[in-house]
Amino acid sequence: MKLSSAFWRCIILLTFLIKCWPPLPASCHALNSPGYLTVKPDKLVLMGSKLTVYCHITEWPRRSHMSLAVDGQTVGSGKKINDTTTMFNLTGVWKPLSAVICTLNSDGLSEIIGGLSLRAGLPPDKPENIICETTRSSDLTHCSWTRGQETHLDTSYNISISRENGTQIHSAQTQNTEKITIRRGMLEENTKYLMTITAYNHFGDSQSDPFIFRKMDIVIPETPHITQIEFGNNSTAAMLQWTTSESSLQLRAATRLSADNVFWEVREGTELSDGLIRVDDLRPLTEYEFQVRTCYSASGLTDTSTSRSSNRSLCSKWSPSVRKTTPGKGPSKQLQVWRILGGQETNRQQTVTVLWKPPPPEDYSGEVKEYNIVLANDQKHTCAAAINCCSVQVPAGVQTLSISVVTSYGKSPPAHVALRHSGVFGPVLGRLAPAANGSALLVSWSWQSSKQGSASGGEVLYYMMQWTSVPEAQLQWRQLAKDLKNTTITGLTPGVRYNVSLYAVTTRGVSAPSSSLGYAREQKPDSGPNMSVLSHEARRILIQWDELPVDQQRGFITKYTVYIQTLDSSNSELNVIVPGTGSRKMLLDCPEGALALQLTASNSAGEGPRGKQISSQPAAPAVGLVIVIVFVLTIFIGIIANLMCWSCVRERIKQKCISWGPAWLVENLPKAEHSNAIRLLEYDRDEPLFSSTYSDPPLSPVIMISQEESDEVYPAVHVEVSQTGSGQTATDTPLVLSETGTVFVGNQLEHGSYKPQIAALTPQEEEAEENQRDVPPNEVDDTCSSVFEGLLGGLLSSVDVDFSDSPQGLTLGSVSGLLWPRTAETSVLNSGYLQDSRATEDGVETDSPFSLDVQKDDIMTPDTADLSLCAGETMLDGGYFPQVAAVK
Repeated sequence: MKLSSAFWRCIILLTFLIKCWPPLPASCHALNSPGYLTVKPDKLVLMGSKLTVYCHITEWPRRSHMSLAVDGQTVGSGKKINDTTTMFNLTGVWKPLSAVICTLNSDGLSEIIGGLSLRAGLPPDKPENIICETTRSSDLTHCSWTRGQETHLDTSYNISISRENGTQIHSAQTQNTEKITIRRGMLEENTKYLMTITAYNHFGDSQSDPFIFRKMDIVIPETPHITQIEFGNNSTAAMLQWTTSESSLQLRAATRLSADNVFWEVREGTELSDGLIRVDDLRPLTEYEFQVRTCYSASGLTDTSTSRSSNRSLCSKWSPSVRKTTPGKGPSKQLQVWRILGGQETNRQQTVTVLWKPPPPEDYSGEVKEYNIVLANDQKHTCAAAINCCSVQVPAGVQTLSISVVTSYGKSPPAHVALRHSGVFGPVLGRLAPAANGSALLVSWSWQSSKQGSASGGEVLYYMMQWTSVPEAQLQWRQLAKDLKNTTITGLTPGVRYNVSLYAVTTRGVSAPSSSLGYAREQKPDSGPNMSVLSHEARRILIQWDELPVDQQRGFITKYTVYIQTLDSSNSELNVIVPGTGSRKMLLDCPEGALALQLTASNSAGEGPRGKQISSQPAAPAVGLVIVIVFVLTIFIGIIANLMCWSCVRERIKQKCISWGPAWLVENLPKAEHSNAIRLLEYDRDEPLFSSTYSDPPLSPVIMISQEESDEVYPAVHVEVSQTGSGQTATDTPLVLSETGTVFVGNQLEHGSYKPQIAALTPQEEEAEENQRDVPPNEVDDTCSSVFEGLLGGLLSSVDVDFSDSPQGLTLGSVSGLLWPRTAETSVLNSGYLQDSRATEDGVETDSPFSLDVQKDDIMTPDTADLSLCAGETMLDGGYFPQVAAVK
């Protein structure tokens, strides 16, 4: 009590020093306190009592007030009693020790007036659970009790021991402790003793119930000692070897252990033999502190004071502690295993993928080294510790595989997985129901356990459920107990489709799977389907769309919506609902004109976004196309017809066609109606009304002559042809003259032919012929070319025009091409000869590119000479003119 008061005085003094250091204004002087405190009823109070604290000051400054703080917490305003005292009420003191300080506050300055400490406590409880113990070899008896709740005050105990008749034999006193030691020699063997314990403190006292005992009843076994601790093959159990100085036949051992050096756990243990006990359920790789004690039962003792009997076990003291660390633990449970069957290989082996769940961490200690897969023929396949699946080649006929995990402290029992099929259908899956949280699926099923099914498929050992997301991702699976009929798959993603399959594993193998699709929670589709137009008529359109990918559907599609709007109007868009199942091709009624179309997909969560907008035009009718084609052809034909109306264009086209075709197609055959002979024959039959202007000699018979005779009749004349433009002399070409004066070039007319008679021209035709001679050929061609150069693009500019069909009549110049061959030499000869003839006829001498070197003696009479020289261009007035075929 005195020590506690001194302690709190020191605390208050230190508080004053802290408040006033470094130096504060003169008003803060701890050692020269201007006041003091008093408490009513006392500084030591019963816990929870009310107190009144008075703050006294010798001199009260103006404009100041007092405040009271209990353990740093300011109490409400006080009541000023007089000029030197203020009263403060404390509603209750609940702390065993409290510090009270009174402060004077004036103009922002604080001055400590004084302070004190308050103590609160409780009266003592009645002592209980009195126990007295001793051993056979001990001279002392140890007694103990429990004091009840904490009083927070110094408590003293008076112990009184008396005989059954009331004679006191021993009295002792102790403070703040709950045990006492008495000498064993003062107790007699067969005498009953009565012990009472009285506890008291400042607030009261309390006496225990009498404890009745005999000396023989308080003797306990000797304290044992632990000699050895072993763990054997199992790290979760420890075998404790203990010993004692007395016989252990009537003793049973108990143990207690602690893993954290704070809390003790008492265990009965399993006695394996005399002095050997086993303790189970230990944690691997953990340091334990072990203690052992021995107990035996004593006979019941009759309590005369209370008229009751009690039986209690007498146990020894706990042995000294022994520390030991448990070794690592090997796995004790089988793995959960499953398999996926692959295809049959050519060498009669099957690929099997074995799946397993890693062992739980609490089932083993250390680390996983590997997994062993054992086939039926004792072949072992080792798989790495970091994986949870492995593929092996299994020979045909193997029906079961065994899988074990190997750790640094042991190997698990083998787990068996069946490969064969039981030949029965799997469980019947119910509808997959989404859970409330949107990330789980509730799966339920039923199993037809008929007698026939049990006989063929065997008894169910367990169910195996597997699931995977669609599109297919990593396979997940779980083993379920055989008595379950529903389960929940957790950890699923909303908007993802899952394929769930369930197998029944029986004593005869694995059943066929039962599968179903479901969503933990459906969400709106991510996008709209792609759409295309197959055909578009005036008021009908045929569309087709692609199915959305599964990862974009995010639910089961229930319907599609087609949005249609015309592009050339402001009319509101139309929408057509299409069922989600069935064909993805639809013929729809639509407005006329160009259309804009969009498509959406909907599921139970709602309608997704619209797909890509496409445009479509109705197909143009066939009549319109025909009209366009006819219009184009009409314009083209009109242009061609307009061009054909111009003679120069016609002639150039005709000459171009003639140059492309064969010679026999355009050969001008003699016309019989132009023959004077035929006309004379016609006139002979019928005398004309007027005298004929035609005079034709009589026809002569055609006589075939030989080559020699031909040379005599038609001597050859050599003509030297030269080209003035190039300065080269052509090869001499023999000219053959007939009796009539006709000139034959080379052998071209070696065999004489009949020359057709040409009718005389009328005066109008002669005038036209003269006009035609005055216009050079090149001038006509140039005119046509200049007219149609832009129109025909020079297509007809190189076409030779033949005026043989001209209405002006036929001239010898126009048929000269038929009489003379179109070879290089003859063309030059013909051209020069005609130019010479024209010049002679007009009376103007013109230089000719070549001349005929003929002796005057060989030239025939002037009449015949004129006829032969003008045969290429001069018209005949009459007389006989033999017909000559064109030289080919």
